Amino acid sequence: MVIHSSRWPQAALTLRDHEELRCDYLRNLSGVDQETHLEVAYYLLSLTHKQEYCVKVKTDREQPSIPSVTDVWATANWNEREAFDLFGIDFPGHPHLVRIMMPDDWVGHPLRKDYEPLDPEV
Repeated sequence: MVIHSSRWPQAALTLRDHEELRCDYLRNLSGVDQETHLEVAYYLLSLTHKQEYCVKVKTDREQPSIPSVTDVWATANWNEREAFDLFGIDFPGHPHLVRIMMPDDWVGHPLRKDYEPLDPEV
Protein backbone atom coordinates (compact mmCIF):
# COMPACT_ATOMS: atom_id res chain seq x y z
CA MET A 1 0.00 0.00 0.00
CA VAL A 2 1.41 3.43 -0.97
CA ILE A 3 0.01 6.56 0.67
CA HIS A 4 0.65 10.22 -0.17
CA SER A 5 2.33 12.06 2.70
CA SER A 6 -0.53 14.58 3.03
CA ARG A 7 -2.95 11.71 3.75
CA TRP A 8 -0.63 9.81 6.09
CA PRO A 9 -1.84 11.16 9.48
CA GLN A 10 -5.47 10.17 8.83
CA ALA A 11 -4.47 6.89 7.18
CA ALA A 12 -2.32 6.00 10.21
CA LEU A 13 -5.25 6.57 12.57
CA THR A 14 -7.50 4.47 10.34
CA LEU A 15 -4.95 1.65 10.23
CA ARG A 16 -4.71 1.68 14.02
CA ASP A 17 -8.38 2.17 14.89
CA HIS A 18 -10.39 0.39 12.18
CA GLU A 19 -11.98 -2.73 13.66
CA GLU A 20 -10.93 -4.98 10.76
CA LEU A 21 -7.32 -3.74 10.73
CA ARG A 22 -6.23 -2.83 14.30
CA CYS A 23 -2.59 -2.13 13.41
CA ASP A 24 -1.73 -1.51 17.03
CA TYR A 25 2.05 -1.87 16.81
CA LEU A 26 4.64 -0.18 14.61
CA ARG A 27 7.44 -2.71 14.49
CA ASN A 28 9.85 -0.63 12.44
CA LEU A 29 10.15 2.00 9.76
CA SER A 30 12.83 2.30 7.12
CA GLY A 31 13.90 5.19 4.93
CA VAL A 32 14.45 4.34 1.27
CA ASP A 33 16.22 6.43 -1.38
CA GLN A 34 14.60 5.68 -4.76
CA GLU A 35 16.77 8.32 -6.51
CA THR A 36 13.72 10.19 -7.90
CA HIS A 37 12.11 10.47 -4.46
CA LEU A 38 12.46 9.29 -0.88
CA GLU A 39 10.01 7.08 0.92
CA VAL A 40 9.45 5.57 4.32
CA ALA A 41 8.25 1.98 4.68
CA TYR A 42 6.23 1.41 7.87
CA TYR A 43 6.02 -2.18 9.11
CA LEU A 44 2.80 -2.57 11.10
CA LEU A 45 1.42 -5.45 13.12
CA SER A 46 -2.10 -6.23 14.18
CA LEU A 47 -1.68 -8.22 17.36
CA THR A 48 -5.46 -8.62 17.49
CA HIS A 49 -5.79 -10.17 14.03
CA LYS A 50 -2.26 -11.61 13.76
CA GLN A 51 -1.64 -9.74 10.49
CA GLU A 52 1.37 -7.81 9.22
CA TYR A 53 1.30 -4.87 6.80
CA CYS A 54 3.85 -2.71 5.02
CA VAL A 55 2.75 0.81 4.15
CA LYS A 56 4.95 3.11 2.06
CA VAL A 57 4.76 6.89 2.17
CA LYS A 58 6.47 8.84 -0.62
CA THR A 59 8.01 12.28 -0.21
CA ASP A 60 9.86 14.83 -2.29
CA ARG A 61 13.60 14.41 -2.65
CA GLU A 62 14.47 18.12 -2.39
CA GLN A 63 12.47 18.88 0.77
CA PRO A 64 11.52 15.48 2.21
CA SER A 65 8.77 15.73 4.79
CA ILE A 66 6.29 13.22 6.21
CA PRO A 67 4.05 14.06 9.20
CA SER A 68 5.15 12.34 12.40
CA VAL A 69 3.07 9.45 13.73
CA THR A 70 4.59 9.44 17.22
CA ASP A 71 1.15 10.32 18.60
CA VAL A 72 -0.29 7.22 16.86
CA TRP A 73 2.52 4.74 17.62
CA ALA A 74 5.06 5.61 20.34
CA THR A 75 7.60 3.30 18.69
CA ALA A 76 7.86 5.80 15.81
CA ASN A 77 9.90 8.14 18.02
CA TRP A 78 13.42 6.77 17.62
CA ASN A 79 12.71 5.30 14.18
CA GLU A 80 11.70 8.71 12.78
CA ARG A 81 14.83 10.22 14.33
CA GLU A 82 16.95 7.60 12.55
CA ALA A 83 15.31 8.33 9.17
CA PHE A 84 15.82 12.06 9.80
CA ASP A 85 19.47 11.55 10.69
CA LEU A 86 20.43 9.17 7.87
CA PHE A 87 18.11 10.34 5.05
CA GLY A 88 17.25 13.95 5.98
CA ILE A 89 13.50 13.32 6.10
CA ASP A 90 11.69 15.91 8.23
CA PHE A 91 8.85 14.65 10.45
CA PRO A 92 6.73 17.70 11.42
CA GLY A 93 5.05 17.14 14.78
CA HIS A 94 7.84 14.96 16.16
CA PRO A 95 8.48 15.86 19.83
CA HIS A 96 12.32 15.85 19.62
CA LEU A 97 13.61 15.50 16.05
CA VAL A 98 17.39 15.56 16.42
CA ARG A 99 20.20 13.34 15.18
CA ILE A 100 20.33 9.96 16.90
CA MET A 101 23.34 8.23 15.32
CA MET A 102 25.60 10.81 13.69
CA PRO A 103 27.33 13.65 15.61
CA ASP A 104 25.38 16.92 15.76
CA ASP A 105 27.93 18.66 13.54
CA TRP A 106 27.85 15.96 10.81
CA VAL A 107 27.25 17.37 7.33
CA GLY A 108 24.74 15.54 5.15
CA HIS A 109 22.76 12.32 5.43
CA PRO A 110 24.92 9.24 4.80
CA LEU A 111 22.29 6.78 3.50
CA ARG A 112 21.17 9.02 0.65
CA LYS A 113 22.46 7.93 -2.73
CA ASP A 114 23.65 11.48 -3.49
CA TYR A 115 25.70 11.69 -0.28
CA GLU A 116 29.35 12.50 -0.80
CA PRO A 117 31.56 12.02 2.25
CA LEU A 118 33.99 14.82 3.04
CA ASP A 119 36.77 12.25 3.33
CA PRO A 120 36.59 9.54 0.63
CA GLU A 121 38.68 7.24 2.84
CA VAL A 122 35.94 6.99 5.44
